[in-house]
Amino acid sequence: MADENLDGQRRPKLKLNKKKITKQLKKVEGATVRHAHKFIIKRWSNVREVQTKVLLWIIVMAFLILSTGLQLMWFQKGYLTSAPVAGGTYAEAVLGPVNTLNPLFAETSAEQSASYLLFSSLLRYDTTGNLNNDLASSISINDAHTVFTVSLRRDVKWHDGKPLTSKDVVFTVGLIKNSAVRSTITGWSNISVKAVDDHTVEFALPSVYAAFEHALTFSILPEHILGKVAPSNIRENNFSQNPVGSGPFRFKFTQNSTSDPDDKIIYLSRNSDYYNGLANILQFQLDVYDNTDEIISALSSNEVNAAADLSPIDIAKVDSQRYSVAVRPIQSGVYAIINARSEIMNNVDLRHALRLATDTSAIVSSLPKGTKALGLPFTDGQLTGDVPVAPSYNLAQAQQILNDSGWAVGDNGVRQKDGKALKLSAVVIKDSEFEHTFDILSKQWLKAGISVDLQIVDPNDASQNVIQNILQPRTFDILLYRLNIGADPDVYAYWDSSQATAQGLNFSNYSNTISDDALASARSRIGSSLRNAKYITFAKQWLYDTPAIALYQSTSQYVYRRSMDILDSSPVLVSAIDRYSNVLTWSVGSRTVYKTP
Repeated sequence: MADENLDGQRRPKLKLNKKKITKQLKKVEGATVRHAHKFIIKRWSNVREVQTKVLLWIIVMAFLILSTGLQLMWFQKGYLTSAPVAGGTYAEAVLGPVNTLNPLFAETSAEQSASYLLFSSLLRYDTTGNLNNDLASSISINDAHTVFTVSLRRDVKWHDGKPLTSKDVVFTVGLIKNSAVRSTITGWSNISVKAVDDHTVEFALPSVYAAFEHALTFSILPEHILGKVAPSNIRENNFSQNPVGSGPFRFKFTQNSTSDPDDKIIYLSRNSDYYNGLANILQFQLDVYDNTDEIISALSSNEVNAAADLSPIDIAKVDSQRYSVAVRPIQSGVYAIINARSEIMNNVDLRHALRLATDTSAIVSSLPKGTKALGLPFTDGQLTGDVPVAPSYNLAQAQQILNDSGWAVGDNGVRQKDGKALKLSAVVIKDSEFEHTFDILSKQWLKAGISVDLQIVDPNDASQNVIQNILQPRTFDILLYRLNIGADPDVYAYWDSSQATAQGLNFSNYSNTISDDALASARSRIGSSLRNAKYITFAKQWLYDTPAIALYQSTSQYVYRRSMDILDSSPVLVSAIDRYSNVLTWSVGSRTVYKTP
């Protein structure tokens, strides 16, 4: 049937001209090839050139963007800085126990920490280890250097709002001097004090004492609260548990631990009327623990922000990813103190041999970085000029001295003489650092043929009564001990023969007239060069007599969260407690702010 339109009309058929179509396709194909050859193939090299130029421009633009970003960051450093965030709670772990919050009786680290934060003193050490005014506004000294007149600030208030005056200073010194009070602060018996007026105090000394200003760092107590309390009842008074001070923080309350009666938390709050300005931290919390293992556990469980009182050995147990560790030398030294009156060690040649058999460099290298070797009864830098040097480790020489003294090596490696073994009785205060140190010492001495019987004692254990049973009667040949030297090189208390008593601190029972004269003369000289010369004389005699072996300078290890702004870069602290010298600037965090022009 023929094709029809919808209206029924027939539709014409289309006829295709194959030859014509083929000719047209060939014509199109030819044109396409010519265009491709003209515009692509002939210009391919141009495309590659353009590609190279585009790539170079991309590199240039990337460089410009990067340099602009770096320049912006560089300029930002000029007007942006990190500032502490005010407020928050700071929780610090410290070693206890805490039996009192009265600074007259503070002995443990926790008690001393609380005293520093709660109370003020006439003078305090700054972040460089130098004395600065605290309650004192100025100090004048008479020509004889025996009368010190201290002017007090007029804007100081106790935490209860009462003004602090010179009467409080006189009252505090009276308590220190009164034997019925039984204060741990000593050395004031021959010093008189009087209030010239409400803001002036006068101290009179019986003779020149060059280091007297360093004694003005004791805490001041409120006379209006304790003035009517009998001296013998001061320690037991309620004030020892609910103190009122004038420091940067106020006492709130103490909470006892439910798991351990020796563990406590002391809660403090910022003193809004503090004369030196507001602290950044709003609440300060002292978490008191019985031992360093508990402190490390508290750090791990986030119970505290920071921790003091960890030994160099304990630091290895702290998570370095979460906490920073500030290691600072303090003005103290660790010594192997030799009892010069003991049956064996009263021989100077034997003491020389023991010194030569001690490799202090090996001990220092076993302790954390920052620990300094010590060779004298002074810390590094306290003496200048012709300073003597301690003999170096020389095992062969030590063995020769012992041979010449008649101590022959026995079958077990221990020397003997007249049928008696060369065995020393040693006492070490319970402390992971000390125990580690003495372990090294005993192995070194055994190489020379000297054996040691070790006794580890705990001063916090009342049943051991370390002071009465060991320190006072000197029942040891060797005592590993830390001596707190302080900012001034006055070491009279540790080495003068007058202090070789049951109540004194000359644990070596050292006695030498040359040393005694040098020590007494040095503390009565005003000029620093004269004092230095006297101490050099003493140091030379001390090295020869060898009443002790200096091992290393102590360090303070302070652990705190990395997010916190705490310690500055001070090279030396006088004592570990002086970490608080810049406590007003501490914070629990920081933020970026614009610098003030």
